[in-house]
Amino acid sequence: MMRKRIYTLTTCTLLTVVAWAQPDRWQQRVKYTMDVAMNVTTNRFTGKQRLEYTNNSPDTLKKVFYHLYWNAFQPNSMMDSRSRALGQKTTNGRADWDPRVKDRIQNLKPDEIGYQKVLSLKMNGIALKYTVDETILEVPLTVPILPKAKVVFEMEFEAQVPLQIRRSGRDNPGTGVRYSMSQWYPKMCEYDYEGWHPTPYIAREFYGVWGDYEVNITIDKKYMIGGTGYLQNPNQIGFGYQDPGVRMAAPTGPTLTWRFVAPNVHDFMWAADPDYVHLTRTIAGGPVIHVIYNREEDLLRRTYEAMPADKKKNYANADAYIKWFDAEWNRIADAAVTVLPFIEKKFGAYPYKQYTFIHGGDGGMEYPMSTLIVGPSVSTAFHEWMHSWYQGMLGTNESEYGWMDEGFTSYAAALVTNYYQTVSGSAVTETTAGTGPRKKTLVDSLTKSRSFLGTASPHEDAYDNYFGLVASRLEEPLTTHADHFETNFAYSLASYSKGEVFIEQLGYVVGAQMRDKILMDYYNQWRFKHPNVNDFIRVAEKASDMKLDWYREYFVNTTKTIDYGIDSLWEEGGKTKIRLKRLGNMPMPIDLLVTFKDGSKLMAYVPMYLMFGEKPVEDAAIPRNVYEPWKWTHPQYTLEVIHKITDLKVIEIDPSMRMADVDRKNNKLDIPW
Repeated sequence: MMRKRIYTLTTCTLLTVVAWAQPDRWQQRVKYTMDVAMNVTTNRFTGKQRLEYTNNSPDTLKKVFYHLYWNAFQPNSMMDSRSRALGQKTTNGRADWDPRVKDRIQNLKPDEIGYQKVLSLKMNGIALKYTVDETILEVPLTVPILPKAKVVFEMEFEAQVPLQIRRSGRDNPGTGVRYSMSQWYPKMCEYDYEGWHPTPYIAREFYGVWGDYEVNITIDKKYMIGGTGYLQNPNQIGFGYQDPGVRMAAPTGPTLTWRFVAPNVHDFMWAADPDYVHLTRTIAGGPVIHVIYNREEDLLRRTYEAMPADKKKNYANADAYIKWFDAEWNRIADAAVTVLPFIEKKFGAYPYKQYTFIHGGDGGMEYPMSTLIVGPSVSTAFHEWMHSWYQGMLGTNESEYGWMDEGFTSYAAALVTNYYQTVSGSAVTETTAGTGPRKKTLVDSLTKSRSFLGTASPHEDAYDNYFGLVASRLEEPLTTHADHFETNFAYSLASYSKGEVFIEQLGYVVGAQMRDKILMDYYNQWRFKHPNVNDFIRVAEKASDMKLDWYREYFVNTTKTIDYGIDSLWEEGGKTKIRLKRLGNMPMPIDLLVTFKDGSKLMAYVPMYLMFGEKPVEDAAIPRNVYEPWKWTHPQYTLEVIHKITDLKVIEIDPSMRMADVDRKNNKLDIPW
């Protein structure tokens, strides 16, 4: 009973946070109670769902929609057709399809496909008719749901777990994990100020309603479960969840029922396997960290034996490989403890009482209080955990603003990784394949030159990838719906890399400290409120006292690029004139560092006209002169320094290299005298 009281208090605390943040943005509310029974022989389960749905909108709802995600894993589904169509395209010499999906759905047998079948549906006890259109269930209502009204939907359903294709599924051939149970239940679609969002499951992102979950899962007693939520019966379950000193009694039957609650989340994921190992770490005053991974020894030995010789030589033998494997999963658990204080100071408090890193899925995929990751990569673990902020708590509509989730998360994860490397003294490298968008290999053949940022920047890969995207001529605006990009290549680099550049470059525009304040203000004002890009820009404008709508317009709504250069310099009356030129179509403020022969420096700062403001001094050790704003209609700009031309040694545009200038060869002038 004490455990339940604690979690009820947590729910109330989270709801208080919701009420405090931006009360003018209403949110629908859900409360799911689900009982599911998994048959590990047939890979099917039955479920009962009770859904309390509160219509907090000012609108009368005449219909509702549910997601039936697993119906995508059937031959000739929209996901299957789209994947095969993209596979006909080539980018950078490769087929453009997602290598995890390819044409695998087309080849699934009847007992390998996924499905979710609704057997019955009632609202307030009255049976409803409904239409299934692949991954969307459309439900006309006999009685509309009035504004501020609460109704109860009751559903019976059954499902078959598909072979592991994308994110969810069974019998992952790479990890050996039996069940990665994401997108596993009929889920109410989001209704917000834009209306219903019955987005079919084509490939990518998600959008959900915040609420509370009670989920009871009955499964073979040999299986361990990890996932979203707080386990309510740990001393009956065991598997490392039980309280210290508790002696576990053997289950009396063939199954166990795991009972979870999860307050104020927009989804619920779980995973199960009989060979899972459970690690825990407790952070003082913070959450319990769970790390759950598959330690099937025969699989690990087969994995070692199948390695290419150049990789196998990293381990003396299979036993050494298994020892390394265990150490890497423990490293994730320890690393989470190390970095959480930095994360919370930089990006805001983590409000839940647990987080679980779970072996399964493909690459990495985030869910409330948990993630599925394909292997023990610390950098992937950091990335997925940071989704708890930008997907879990801020929860933008990822289909429309995928870059605000993936890009902001990539920005934060790069800083967390850099911090971890600094304090731990150990490098972080990718240890598993499939983590994707941050890998330089995506653009190596497009950008042969070195990174312009140098090794000191944790955002080096993001800039390199963005420059490669520009060079590919495949870039599409960030406003493009996640499912509607013409190539997977363009989606990945835009959402992850250009989104990350958006935040780092914002620090160039408003100042790094101000950008950090903006991110914290954004978290405090908009968590649990589904913000969009306009909401973020208004937070930034209020904090910085600048106009920043132009930044959104150019960098988000268009594919216009930044390119500035030094045109010429000359002397008049003992003063040096410096003429700059704008070659790209996106205007920016300019930091121009002038270094003199005596070693002294001057920062010539030219605001951009549309800003109607200026950023604070970022380096007090360098004197700064502020010049008249540069009007975007004028391709050239001339400024003056009170020095003879022979006093100058170096002139450089944007010495911090945070501006995403696509051609920096003309940004720096070394004066030969």
